[in-house]
Amino acid sequence: MAIPFKRMGRKDPREVDGVVKYHPQLVTQGQSVDLDKLAYTMKEKSSLSLGDIQSVLTNLVEAMRAALFDGKSVNIRDFGVFSLSATTLGVDTKEECTMKNIRSVNINFRPSSSVRPNLTSTRAGEKIEFLDLDALKKKKTEGGDSGGGSGDGGGEAPDPAA
Repeated sequence: MAIPFKRMGRKDPREVDGVVKYHPQLVTQGQSVDLDKLAYTMKEKSSLSLGDIQSVLTNLVEAMRAALFDGKSVNIRDFGVFSLSATTLGVDTKEECTMKNIRSVNINFRPSSSVRPNLTSTRAGEKIEFLDLDALKKKKTEGGDSGGGSGDGGGEAPDPAA
């Protein structure tokens, strides 16, 4: 599988007369994967039942939420650390600084090095491939492909590590 991207033109918002520069933007396709789908995938790789895995995942979410709301960070080994941060309104004096100055609370995630994407990885299971959607679309319109495609990844961008 390859991660699809499209080319997006953007101006630097800090420059009034900024020129458009094109950047690859990763595209998320289809529906997001929910806990049920994750549980099913995990079931296929373990001896646990689907219900057991769903229960564990549901309890994990509840336990993480409780720990975060108790002011703790949650460190899941070989995955990453979850913590809370706040968007706040600054005030002039310490006395004026109260919980009313908190505008929103966000959940942060810092991935561990074992899950962080690595563009230079040479291991087959960890190598990230990209699919240029613009090139694929152009290839289909020029070649008259009806969309059946062979799935050969012909629209992939060249590997920068090669």
